[in-house]
Amino acid sequence: MTENTASARPFAAQRPEKPVALVTGASGGFGAAVAVELDRLGCRVALHYNTAEDGAREVSESLANDSIVVQADVGDWDSVTALHRRVVEELGEVDILVSNAAVRKDALLMSQSPEVWAQVVQTNLMGTFHVCRAVLPSMVRRRWGRIINVVSPSALVATSGQTAYAASKAGVIGLTRTLATECGRRGVTVNAVSPGFMETRMTAGATEKFRQNLAANLPVPRLTTPEEVAPSIGVFLDNDYVTGQVLSVDGGISLI
Repeated sequence: MTENTASARPFAAQRPEKPVALVTGASGGFGAAVAVELDRLGCRVALHYNTAEDGAREVSESLANDSIVVQADVGDWDSVTALHRRVVEELGEVDILVSNAAVRKDALLMSQSPEVWAQVVQTNLMGTFHVCRAVLPSMVRRRWGRIINVVSPSALVATSGQTAYAASKAGVIGLTRTLATECGRRGVTVNAVSPGFMETRMTAGATEKFRQNLAANLPVPRLTTPEEVAPSIGVFLDNDYVTGQVLSVDGGISLI
């Protein structure tokens, strides 16, 4: 029985004792909560930011394990390769990637400029491709890695004014599922987590009436926090057999 179990999980023994985790968009909100959770789980964390350096450094200073703060525009390939190089130099090869950096610029499609629409897709979808592409070769070579992409119920539930955001997140789901088929035999799992409506900077502009109406219509009739959702990341770290999945932690909004 023991022999069969061992042969069924050929990559488990290769997990690092103190994995290096890269969290993009870690200066606040969900990314910050994920960084704190990964630190609690024993990881050394690289916290990425684009413009909010102070927020990223504040989170870094609260962590118990080694951590660094790194800057990049995830929509730019050269910027991401420079970020990756610095993480490797200061912490080591990336074992866990949480691709969380995103922007949302809502407008009706007929009135939104092509430039703004493309910016959302460039950051959210191309940015996810860039960071996955940067860390994946080393994960495959070492036969262990975890990639967790952060998506959104907007990829599945139509919301007026979110064509760019919805398209970008739906694209990330497709990327996640397809990439999982490409690297599963090399000990690398690729999954996504889809948080519900959280109180973060990205949702700060929502009115109180909108919040109340949304909460009232959820199967679990309340909103959530980044700290409540972040522990879901741990589901993907210890199980070698979960890949290509989207874990919805959204109070049931994706069921509506």
